[in-house]
Amino acid sequence: MTQFDNVSVVKQANVYFDGKCVSHTVRLADGTSKTVGVILPSSLTFNTGAPEIMEGVGGSCKVRRKGEGDWTTYAAGQSFEVPGNSSFEISCDEPYHYVCHFA
Repeated sequence: MTQFDNVSVVKQANVYFDGKCVSHTVRLADGTSKTVGVILPSSLTFNTGAPEIMEGVGGSCKVRRKGEGDWTTYAAGQSFEVPGNSSFEISCDEPYHYVCHFA
């Protein structure tokens, strides 16, 4: 899917890590929410409340979930899952465009 139709977009951006990650919340007609954003080149650690699926739509990143020793690389068109009440480290050498799906 290349676009979301019939949605509401929260105008106020979600800005994290001094602007290294910026996203907007998108609310779908069925009541679910997603965020659509960009992570600029950086190494960041995110904490999760609910389980998440991060869908890469541009660029690439390396990810290490809590408890993992090795980094895994994800490119555009690939996704990774993160359990709820957990965390993950993400490292980007280029802008990484994503959609975050909340479970």
